[in-house]
Parts: sequence; C-alpha cells; structure tokens
Amino acid sequence: MSYSVSLSSPIHFHTNSRLFSTFPPKLPNKLKTTVTTTTVAAIPPLSTATSVTDVSVLDSTTVALIGGGSVAALAAVLSFTDPERRRRLQAEEVGGGDKEVVRNYFNNSGFQRWKKIYGETDDVNKVQLDIRLGHSKTVENVMKMLTDDGSLNGVTVCDAGCGTGCLSIPLAKEGAVVAASDISTAMVAEAEKQAKEQLTAGNGDIAPVMPKFEVKDLESLDGKYDTVVCLDVLIHYPQNKADGMIAHLASLAENRLILSFAPKTFYYDLLKRIGELFPGPSKATRAYLHAEADVERALNKVGWKIRKRGLITTQFYFARLVEAVPA
Repeated sequence: MSYSVSLSSPIHFHTNSRLFSTFPPKLPNKLKTTVTTTTVAAIPPLSTATSVTDVSVLDSTTVALIGGGSVAALAAVLSFTDPERRRRLQAEEVGGGDKEVVRNYFNNSGFQRWKKIYGETDDVNKVQLDIRLGHSKTVENVMKMLTDDGSLNGVTVCDAGCGTGCLSIPLAKEGAVVAASDISTAMVAEAEKQAKEQLTAGNGDIAPVMPKFEVKDLESLDGKYDTVVCLDVLIHYPQNKADGMIAHLASLAENRLILSFAPKTFYYDLLKRIGELFPGPSKATRAYLHAEADVERALNKVGWKIRKRGLITTQFYFARLVEAVPA
C-alpha cells in the first residue's frame, strides 16, 4: 500500500525530511520509504485512518495488502473473528478496563516495542521503521506549527502522553517550559533519561529547561499552559470519552490545542478490522478511530475552532493533525 499525503490550507505539511533540517527524524539507513506530498484546497472526505498507536492494524510479521477486489472479499471473513472477546479477556487479566489495559501494556511488552520504534536502534522490522518515520513526521509538523508562530523561549507547553520524549525534548531545545506526562511509568523514566542525555549540551544561545516529567493519565492533568499537545493518544478513547477528554485538554490550554488522532473512514476502519484477524502480542490494546467531524464538533462545543489541519501518512502510519484555538 502506498499513500500520498493529503494536506489543506492554511498550513502545508511536508513529509520530505530534507525540508526539516532543524528537527530531522532519526532513522536507520536501511529504511527506504517514498512519500509524496500533495496540496489541495480543502480536506477530502477522508476521516479515518490507523495511526502510529493503532497497533491492531499492523503485525510485526503479517501485513494485509488490500486491493479493491480483495477488500470486499476479506470483509466477509471479519464476522468469524471475535476481537472484543480477546479484549475483554485482556481487561480481566489486569483487573480493569481500557485504561488499565493500556497502562499494563505500555509498562511491559508495549514499552519494549515502542521504545524501539521511537528510538534509533536497527533492531526493528520494515513496518516498525515505517511507523517511526510517520511519527517523526508528525512531531516535525507540530514543531513547524509552533515555531512558525515565533520563538518558543519561555512558552509553557503541556505534552500530554509524552511517550519517550519525542516531542518534549525538541520543545525544550527551543526554550519551551515543558510539562510532560504519560500513563506509563516506564515511558516517563525513559523520556527523562533521554532528556538528560540530550539537553545537557544546550542549543546555541538557548539554555533549555529540563521538562518536568510525571506519571499521569490524561484525566489527572491540571494547570494552565499556553499550548497543550496530545499526539496519538485519543486512539485509546472511544468517541463518547474522547469528547470529554478533548474538553478537558482544552480547559488546560490558554491559546492553542494540538491533537493528532487516527481518522475514521470506511476503508481505514475495514483495514483495522482485517488486522484483527491476526491477533498477536502487538494487539494488546483496543484501538479507536475518530471522524474529524466528531473531533471538530467536540472542540466547537467548548468554544474552540480548528485553525490548521492536515493528514500525515506513510505506508503504515496515518494521523490527522489539527491545531485548535479559542473561537
């Protein structure tokens, strides 16, 4: 499968790493991925995709390549699987619902998997390398969004769901005062370790401030920040809970809220369901796709509007990126 990046005004998102010399992705030489860039006047009616966090779509050894005719054929097979039963059993094992499953996964096998994807090791397969590229492009585009509006020196930013610090560290290098949090203790520890290694040298005339890392879920976040960023986390929330979470994140932001999520369209939803035919260790969390219209409606409900939007895609990574501001 190959996809071109669909973009919409007023912001242009790029996928060519040469255009982002300030924040280059850290990718092994053996990855060869070709992604084209297309600019269009308006967002196409494509509002579903699988993001970097949508691990149920991708298996480390098995990837379904779907053509027009085979999509219909494979759709008929989906009724023979029971992914929901598998999810219920996983929840029972850790004694809770989606949140407990996510916390357990990212503190154990999921931490090892995503630490490799977010890192620089060559010990990853082709799919994981491609996901690394896609996530790097999302981070680069967020940084471009922020730096295009001026210096980040002294700007307060909440990185909600910081993972291993892929965004927190570049923000700190630009002088931002970062509050970073994640539901996973292991992820936070790794992010703090990476920050200490990378921020000691400074960044020219800017003296970076070490991010404040905390173990927290999104519901527990508090405070006020100039900007709140939440990347690839809403995939763990069904739409009814995502609405409340978007409202909560907006209440923490004074000027800007940036979200990325796995967009929901018929094709990508079907692709996700086909991935569930191949259960494996990577299928440890439930994945929720979100229609862009639903996310925009949730923002409008609390007095925010989308100012910039775009779609970041590689072969195996899809993420809708939106920047919202007070209406």
